[in-house]
Amino acid sequence: DKTVKLWKVSERDKRPEGYNLKDEDGRLRDPSMITVLRVPVLRPMDLMVEATPRRVFANAHTYHINSISVNSDYETYMSADDLRINLWNFEITNQSFNIVDIKPANMEELTEVITAAEFHPHHCNTFVYSSSKGTIRLCDMRTAALCDRHAKFFEEPEDPSNRSFFSEIISSISDVKFSHSGRYIMTRDYLTVKVWDLNMENRPIETYQVHDYLRSKLCSLYENDCIFDKFECVWNGSDSVIMTGSYNNFFRMFDRNTKRDVTLEASRENSKPRAILKPRKVCVGGKRRKDEISVDSLDFSKKILHTAWHPSENIIAVAATNNLYIFQDKVN
Repeated sequence: DKTVKLWKVSERDKRPEGYNLKDEDGRLRDPSMITVLRVPVLRPMDLMVEATPRRVFANAHTYHINSISVNSDYETYMSADDLRINLWNFEITNQSFNIVDIKPANMEELTEVITAAEFHPHHCNTFVYSSSKGTIRLCDMRTAALCDRHAKFFEEPEDPSNRSFFSEIISSISDVKFSHSGRYIMTRDYLTVKVWDLNMENRPIETYQVHDYLRSKLCSLYENDCIFDKFECVWNGSDSVIMTGSYNNFFRMFDRNTKRDVTLEASRENSKPRAILKPRKVCVGGKRRKDEISVDSLDFSKKILHTAWHPSENIIAVAATNNLYIFQDKVN
């Protein structure tokens, strides 16, 4: 929760056999019994995937870490918790450098926390972090050692007609992601995904409704704590499609060019190999069509919080509760 670990993941499909000092079970042989010199040989074996811990970066966070982001210089990375962001060097495990600290002198004056942070994909001096107040700050490490003063501040003015008891909770940003081009930032709050242009701070250039049908259900979602769920969002390799999760094991895709969107479901029933996913629709009242699912029968315990997209191909990974689903574009 408060420690970062660096792992090496590797595959093995061969194993050495024919040691001189050990028998096939790995026990040491009696040296007096060894009469011939053997040359070990590599034999094929079932593929094994091994994960070995290489470094542990500990003792730098008081609160739970919510983000890790590797810098484009491939020498440093940052880790963020509720109140601080630390900069690390991969080679130095016992020391980090604090680059953002929003902890007030008196904790009773605390009004917001850091919810997500990410480095720019090409400029190693630039990073963004989002807050529980629905704002995004872009910081430049060249201006000062401690980046408490932002270079840019992204915030959308609130529409007074939509104000409610839940406004502050649902405006909290749960994820922030730079586009691969570095020109745009995508943010996810409870009901929407927004795309911001780095050159325009006063409002997003695109807003996508993920599950607007839940607006009438906020009271019950507050009571069962679902309103605090932190959904992630991802870009596809060309920044033309964005994806994020929802409830009932649904996940949503939005095409930025055609403005078309689709709701798909990751479940064991419809995830046989090579099965084609059918688009799902949620009906909000009135008559329900045969293919539609009623908003009242959605399962809020089944939620897709984590999603990932292959950097260049149309292959996605979706984590639904304790299952990982991998889908790819239709292959002829």
